Amino acid sequence: MIETTTHQFLLDHPQMKYLFFGGKGGVGKTVMAGAAALWIAQQGKRTLLASTNPVHSLSSLLDQDVFGKPTSVAGAPNLDAYEIDTKDTIERSKVELTQKIQWFLKYADIKTKADEFVESATMNPAFEESAMFENMIDLMFEDRYEAYVFDTAPTANARRLLGMSSVYGMWVNKMMQSREEAKSLKEILSYSKKEQKDPLMEYLLSLRERMERAKSLLTDDAQTAFFFITLPEALPIAVIKRFINWFQEFGIPVGGVVVNLLIDKSTVTEDSPDFVRNRVAMQDAYMEEIWDSFSDVRAIVPLFEKEVRGVEMLSRTADYLFASE
Repeated sequence: MIETTTHQFLLDHPQMKYLFFGGKGGVGKTVMAGAAALWIAQQGKRTLLASTNPVHSLSSLLDQDVFGKPTSVAGAPNLDAYEIDTKDTIERSKVELTQKIQWFLKYADIKTKADEFVESATMNPAFEESAMFENMIDLMFEDRYEAYVFDTAPTANARRLLGMSSVYGMWVNKMMQSREEAKSLKEILSYSKKEQKDPLMEYLLSLRERMERAKSLLTDDAQTAFFFITLPEALPIAVIKRFINWFQEFGIPVGGVVVNLLIDKSTVTEDSPDFVRNRVAMQDAYMEEIWDSFSDVRAIVPLFEKEVRGVEMLSRTADYLFASE
């Protein structure tokens, strides 16, 4: 019933470079991102597997420490993995923000310390996501790898994270408009006709260019795709139904839906425990809903007899995620 597999999808998109995996918490986003990154690396592409989820689990998945910097994955040629250090990112962002505010206050000749402004800005709950977004697009802009696979936070957070290029864009345009109005008023009231350099406007122009570039990458359906991971259960399916249209409306290309942890019915017999047989019946019902609700199911990954951990199990997962039919 799968019309276009994940494998075929990538064959149809030979320039695909940025893959994002998301969904409700606990559905296997990290495992699917890891399996995808491993498979792409096995095709000969230099690949980075990165986590933008503040609650990292790549190190556990890979059985090695990949926190804080891109690290070669043992037993997986062409593959590096990287758990972004959120704390370090936030601290660096605070330093940069302090410098920008001090710079602006000096330029505007305002006799106020920057500390109070910085504290107010960094207390904002979205500051962590903003810092993570900056780190993510820095990786994309560096362009050191042929492919990037991102393990994202649960869907609501991923939505905000990937939508930040548009939010930033609207904010910058509003700031530039206000800045132009303030500059015009200052020129009218000034006795000096000497044109002064405006560092704030230069910064806003630079930021707008950066956000336009980020948005261009994130909305390019030839290079970017967001894959939703679900289980054959009510809540994960409901999450995708809720957010899939939002991603499309924001222009973030949806690569498709992957079903995870489906019980292999061939292993279930009349002697199997009632719990298992009832679970299979429940999954059957939800698979019907999945087929009815989503036209772009790309792969079905079974529930294995043991935890997916390490390169060997990831490779086994990739066999299903990228099955040719």
